[in-house]
Amino acid sequence: MANKRIVIVGGGAAGLMAAIWAAGEPHEVLILERMPSPGRKILIAGGGRCNVLPSQVRANQYHTESSQSLFKKIFQSWSLPGQQRFFEETLGIPLKIEEETGKVFPTSDRAADVLQGLLNEAMRRGARLRVKSSVEGIIRDGACWRVSLAEGETLEADALIIATGGLSVPKTGSDGTGIRLVRALGHTTHTLYPALTPLLTTYRPHHDLAGISLNVTLFAPQGNSIKKGERAEGGFLFTHRGYSGPTVLDLSHHAVRARGSAAQPLLVQWLPMDAEAWEALFLKSAPTTHIRTLVRAQLPTRLADMLLEESGAMERTVAELRREERLRLVECLTRYPLPYSGDEGYKKAEITGGGVPLGEINPVTMESRLHPGLFLCGEILDLFGPIGGYNFLWAWATGRLAGQGARHISEV
Repeated sequence: MANKRIVIVGGGAAGLMAAIWAAGEPHEVLILERMPSPGRKILIAGGGRCNVLPSQVRANQYHTESSQSLFKKIFQSWSLPGQQRFFEETLGIPLKIEEETGKVFPTSDRAADVLQGLLNEAMRRGARLRVKSSVEGIIRDGACWRVSLAEGETLEADALIIATGGLSVPKTGSDGTGIRLVRALGHTTHTLYPALTPLLTTYRPHHDLAGISLNVTLFAPQGNSIKKGERAEGGFLFTHRGYSGPTVLDLSHHAVRARGSAAQPLLVQWLPMDAEAWEALFLKSAPTTHIRTLVRAQLPTRLADMLLEESGAMERTVAELRREERLRLVECLTRYPLPYSGDEGYKKAEITGGGVPLGEINPVTMESRLHPGLFLCGEILDLFGPIGGYNFLWAWATGRLAGQGARHISEV
């Protein structure tokens, strides 16, 4: 069998995984990376520790405008335990679960070990890497693909894998090249937007709370119903510009997609205590007890005082608190409308929402339904999950399918 070439555009998580599964005799696998070095998002993930995977996963934790049945076929193609074994047994990277978060990290806490493990395995199987190689265009020419590079060179490929990422964290190399390339070939994209991104506010009292962090429950109601909407529990951080932390990032897409709308989709419950629990606390407290004493005992003082001022209950005792003031205070404590005014955009977004619809690819091989020999994987596709390793799981799974699919078509 004559050697055939598989070209992978993008040397990030999905691209490196695709290379591992595509590589091997008698084929040539070439990774083209536009940056001076590959895997930059891997290196910055998890604060330099690389949250490789979640410890548990459910399909309904992901967001897509595409067919759920197509997503589930891809999602179920490589189980979470199977991915864990691959990292530990094939790549030789021991993993650990961080108990307080449920996130999976390399035991070394070094993202560089994850990147090096992927590179070593890809190279061991025969893949080659070219850095500072920016792809300007791709066209189908008969039975092969022609890949035009910025420096003027043209490469031929029997199969082509697009693993360029989306638009998030552009300093790592995600500049939208892949999206531009596949659109030129006739692929469409669902609306693109920054996801898992901090939010901004122009509300000055919240700027004064910068540095306060606490665990909250954040709600994105559906219509007027909190129960039917989405929720996130965990860390929340006031910043000098707005809000961050896992809960904010996980639900930020609701705020981003509501731009220009009068809707207020995010509500905060500042503590595990719900409205009933706060009512019970007020009712059982001595009549002469100051309300500020009760609230400050539960919340950071600056946040407690702001909520008390907004509700008009700052100077009240339990006996003095009128019913409408109590209801307003309980509302502030358990259903506080977060006054965001914008978001940090792609610069700080961890992932890109939207992308190529899953209906435009074969969910078994990741091959384009428009162009034989073209495979798409990773962030360019219309799907993302919460923080905590879920988007790496998607990159690993789709990269593996694309690599296997490209190798198979090259063997035909």
